[in-house]
Amino acid sequence: MKKSLKMAIATSDGKVINQHFGKARKFIIIESDGEVIKVLEVRENDPSCGTLEYGGHADDALGKSVSLISDCDAVLCSRIGGGAAEGLQGMGIDPVEAPGFIEENVLAYAKYRLKDS
Repeated sequence: MKKSLKMAIATSDGKVINQHFGKARKFIIIESDGEVIKVLEVRENDPSCGTLEYGGHADDALGKSVSLISDCDAVLCSRIGGGAAEGLQGMGIDPVEAPGFIEENVLAYAKYRLKDS
């Protein structure tokens, strides 16, 4: 059987990777072998980055966002802060800044990651 990757996609519209990791209200969970994309589910998220009126980050919220996608190999988002990226990497999740269309970015990333396996 061909290897595939499980990815969390930070999107507001289901078409474009357009959400900052810390501000994403949902993640679409996708599996891909670099040729085919399979949407598995949508997971609701409490964003970990504060709003402008409150500011800052809630550490427990970041932990919740990371654990929400802990079964994924990577998260594709438009932007991600250093602390969040480190937290994800510590869990073995590859943080990827890939703004643009979901389909082309998912396929390109999966091909890149799976090319040597």
